[in-house]
This record gives sequence, structure tokens and C-alpha cells, in this order.
Amino acid sequence: MCGIVGFAGKKEALPILLDGLERLEYRGYDSAGVAVVSLDGDLQVKKSKGRLSVLREILDTQSPLSGNIGIGHTRWATHGEPNDTNAHPHVGQEGKIAVVHNGIIENYLEIKKSLIRKGIVFSSDTDTEVIVQLLEYYYRKKSNLMDAVYAVLNRIKGAYAMGILCSDNPGQMIAARKDAPLLIGYGEDGNYIASDVTALLAHTRTVTYMEDDEVAVITADDVQIFDRDRFQLEKEKHEIEWDVSAAEKGGYAHFMLKEIMEQPEAVRKTISPRLADGEIVLEELRDAKELMKNISRIYIVACGSAYHVGMVGKYALEKMMHIPVEACLASEFRYSEPILGESSLVIIISQSGETLDSMAALREAKRRGSKVLSIVNVMGSSIARESDYVLYTWAGPEIAVATTKAYTTQMVLLLMFGVYLAKQLDRMEQEEYMAVTRGLQELPEKISIVLSDIDHYQKAASRYFNHNSVFYIGRNLDYALGLEGSLKLKEISYIHSESYAAGELKHGTISLIEHGTLVVALATYEPLVEKSLSNIVEVKSRGAEVIAMTTELTASLIGSQASEMFVIPKTHSLLQSVLGVIPLQLFAYYVALNRGCDIDKPRNLAKSVTVE
Repeated sequence: MCGIVGFAGKKEALPILLDGLERLEYRGYDSAGVAVVSLDGDLQVKKSKGRLSVLREILDTQSPLSGNIGIGHTRWATHGEPNDTNAHPHVGQEGKIAVVHNGIIENYLEIKKSLIRKGIVFSSDTDTEVIVQLLEYYYRKKSNLMDAVYAVLNRIKGAYAMGILCSDNPGQMIAARKDAPLLIGYGEDGNYIASDVTALLAHTRTVTYMEDDEVAVITADDVQIFDRDRFQLEKEKHEIEWDVSAAEKGGYAHFMLKEIMEQPEAVRKTISPRLADGEIVLEELRDAKELMKNISRIYIVACGSAYHVGMVGKYALEKMMHIPVEACLASEFRYSEPILGESSLVIIISQSGETLDSMAALREAKRRGSKVLSIVNVMGSSIARESDYVLYTWAGPEIAVATTKAYTTQMVLLLMFGVYLAKQLDRMEQEEYMAVTRGLQELPEKISIVLSDIDHYQKAASRYFNHNSVFYIGRNLDYALGLEGSLKLKEISYIHSESYAAGELKHGTISLIEHGTLVVALATYEPLVEKSLSNIVEVKSRGAEVIAMTTELTASLIGSQASEMFVIPKTHSLLQSVLGVIPLQLFAYYVALNRGCDIDKPRNLAKSVTVE
């Protein structure tokens, strides 16, 4: 959610901090700030509500912040409204220590009351200020910054990734992490911290991922990492293979459009290494029979769009595997008393690999003896490291808040996993298996065919962008697909949108259909096309305007009742949703464009949700 960047080196820190924060803007934020320590120990802080451009203007009109060490932050408000005071970095009462923080301190009120009784005055409404005020309190008592840091970490409860500066230690930056992503970058001119690797790609590709309860001391020439007992660790370094250009727009108006257009290649990168001579090969699983030994139930656990991937997976995997599959919202999973144990396989889906609700579900599943497989995009992420098995999508960095290529590659990989298991466990006939693998081979080209007609979706959006309420309807896999189409529209265009199982319309929802209501009817799942047609007739007879999506095989049948048609190529029924989501992404994008919305950074949203 919030973004952190820090630098300790041999050149001016401020330009590096601002560049890193700019590359983190996609995560979503409402304020930004920086702190720099000068060579003579002057702690300088500037922060403001609003976009990073506002902070830049303030810095341009005032005395420059000079120094070779600094921390920066973009905030997504949790405690306290978005304003200059609540923005990070936060500084202690004595002005010696500055802190940037991602996460939530659960016992901040208890600590705040205790510090107020000791005469400490707070200026913000945030939980983060508790960290810095407590740090200064312990620093006064212990006269050693690391002693103070460990004292604070032993006192606070919750999630944190933090960067710390102290004016008494002008060449040193401290970082700490628990349940929130933080990594260290190693460069020629200094060393870095960041909450996301995209902040560092322009400066280094050599990184170390911090684990829970680790603390790092970072200077221009050295990085030392310690565990919770203050023993020094030897950490593995990783080389990031993403190019800087992968995190840039490349001539597109928005990252979202760029990432929509990258989907043929992204899906190809997901499929190609795992498809050899017409066979699906998942080397990451080692032994499919061992994985599924004694498994009688599968849970797919995720949030947001990844949950919608899970809904597609529920329908597909149950059909292939012939065992119960339940798609669960990660935020509800722990509290629903799921039936976990050795007979359950839990599949966690997360683009970032750091989603806090999904991480909590993973840990609960492991605690209760279930096997855990994760599908993630970011190598070395927390969910990937803690899973028993991990499948990487290899989609490359996704910058727009609204996911596109991460969604499609997650779906493809989950479906490949299901097909692979079904074949290995003799639950799929060879003819069916071959038909799916042929469909997989053809997918990138068929996605390209859909993308070759973006003008059609642009024109449709120009006709329907002024609707204030939209309903998506579909059956089976089309219902799952409609959930994602509806979310795409609402999150970037701010139009109220809901998705319903089409057969449920008559059980209440149809009362909302009146003259001029826009309904997006999905009819790509061939076994239920005729039933979907009946639902289209139901809403049309009540005055709805209908955008229908179907395949080229049933276009004439469905088109007879629709005001607008999105026609996609036919593929294997298990893979049809991969093609079906592309028009829905494009329609949402162009509707938002017509409404003048901030497409890459929609209001109130964040790319990686690392708070509960």
C-alpha cells in the first residue's frame, strides 16, 4: 500500500528518493514526504498532502535538502485523514529521529496514552508517530540507537516495514520488517531500502529480501542484517531480471493500457516454459501424486481480482478433479472455521506475494497441517517463501493499480495446474487433455486477435460511459468472469457496478432493471448459452440496454437480442474466460478514459494491500 524508499551513499540522496517515490506512485497514496540528514547531522523533513508533484513544487521553492542519506514515503491513509501533519516521515518531539512506516501498529493507543502521561506531545493522528516518539523515549534512556530500536520492536504489536534516521548517526539508516514487504538494494554508489523492487530498478538489480523480525543497519559501504536476537545473518542476494523499461509506459497513455496490450506476451511467458511436446510440465511440483495424497478438498484463497481467478478455478478444478473446491475471500477465511488439516490443499493467489490477509490465511493453513501452494508474480515475496509449493506467473512488473496481465496469467497458471493434476491422477481423458494443451498453445495468438480490434471497445465505451449503474450477468464460468469485469469497471471509472449469477436475477435483482439500465451479459460458456439468452431476453423486455459477449460460434444467436456485441474467438471451454476478460478490461479502460478518471491511480485504492 504505502511506499518506502531509502538511500545511504556517496551522492545526494534527494533525487534518488524522489525518483524512487515516483516509481512507487502506482501503489496508491494520498501524501508524500522525505527526510534527509546532512553531513553535519541536520535532520531535514519536507512532506505534503497530495501527489508527489505537490512535494516537488515545495522542494523547488525552498532551500534544497542536502545530504547523502535519506528516507522517503508515499502514504495511503489508515489512521488519520490525509493531510500534511499525518504524512510521513514522522519526527520525534526532540527532532532527532525520523521514521517512515508501512503497516499498522495494533497497540498504538495503549502506547500513545503511556507516552502522553510521560509528557510527550503528539502532533498527528497516526499510529506511526507512536513508533518515533517511543524510539526517542528509549534513545534518551539507553543512548544507543540499536538498543532503542529493539526495545521498540519488543513493545509494538502489528505489521511494519520501517526506515529510520537519527541526526546523531548521520551516516546510518536502520530498517526493520514484520508482515510488510521490505528489501535492501546494493549499488555502486551506496545501498538502498524499498518496499517494492520497482523503486530501485534504475539504480541496482541486486537485492536481499528482509524476513520477519529482521533489522538492518545500512551505510554507504556496508549492510548488516540481524535477527530478533541481534545475531548477525548472512543473507542471500538475488538478481532482478526485470528491465527498467518494463516499469515505464513505453509510449502508452497509461500503464493499464500498456499492460492490457502486454497480455499475449505475458501469457506466453507463463505457458511456454511449462509446455513441452504437447505435455504440461510443472517441475515446481515434483510429484503430483505426492502433493494430492490424501487430499479430499481444495481451498483457493485470495483477495480482489485474485479471488475472481479463484472463482474461475473453483468451476474448472471441480470439473476436472472431481473433488470439492471452495473459493474463499482471504479476509474471511480465518474467521469462518475452515475444515483444515492433512486432507486439505490450500492454494493462495497473490500478485505481490505480500497481501496481508492472504499471508494470514497461509499461516493459519500451515499451522493446522494443510499443504499450501501459492501462485504469485513476485519472486522471493513472503507468500512464495512460506509456501510448500510455489508457481510463478512470470508476468513482469504490473504498475497500474487495476490488475490486468497479473489476472490473466494467474488464471492460465491455475488452469494449467488443474489440467496437470487431472492428467497425472488419471481423471482426464487423453483426448480432452490434448484439446486443452492445443488451446493453451493457441492462447497468446487468440488474445492478440481480441486486442487487434480495440477501436470497437473504444466506440462502445463512448456510447455507454454516462451510465451510473451497470449490471454484469453470466452463468457458471461466465458468472466468475463477470465478477472481474464488474470490479474493473467500478475501480477505475467509479461507476456502481455489480455482477450476478444470471439465474438469480428473478430472485430479487431484476427489480432494479428499468428502462435504460445497462446490462453486460456474458454468454461465452457454450453449454449454457441458450439459458444465458433467456436471461438477456428477461432484462431486455424490461427496458435494459444489453452489451452481450459471446464467441464467434454463437454470435448470431446472442446478437439478435443485444444492443452491442463483443465477439471473441472460440477456444476450449476451460480457457474461454482467459479470452473473455480482455474485452471487459478494454471496455472499463475506455469508459474511465471518457469520464476523465485517474486510471492508473484510482482514488482510495492501493496496488498491494499490506494491512488487514
